[in-house]
Amino acid sequence: MSGIKLHTVNAPQGVRVDGEDTAAAVASLTRWLYLAATPTFAIMALLTALDGSPMDQLCSAGAHLSGMLPMYGLMSAFHSAPWLKLIFRR
Repeated sequence: MSGIKLHTVNAPQGVRVDGEDTAAAVASLTRWLYLAATPTFAIMALLTALDGSPMDQLCSAGAHLSGMLPMYGLMSAFHSAPWLKLIFRR
């Protein structure tokens, strides 16, 4: 197997734990999970920007890099490596 240990207790119902198919499915799910972070943070940044709550304006009055909007933007940028790898492989 590929070093991934999956216990019967944690396995979804109907999944074979002892086969190579399970390890391949877990590895595929993990690859797709890496790709989910960037769009999630980008959507959260967009929703925060469109919300325009007074608390965000109050929090960002002292510095331009404080508040939730820059944090979501930076998190989206930091998690963009899997997307860049996917784009440049093609």
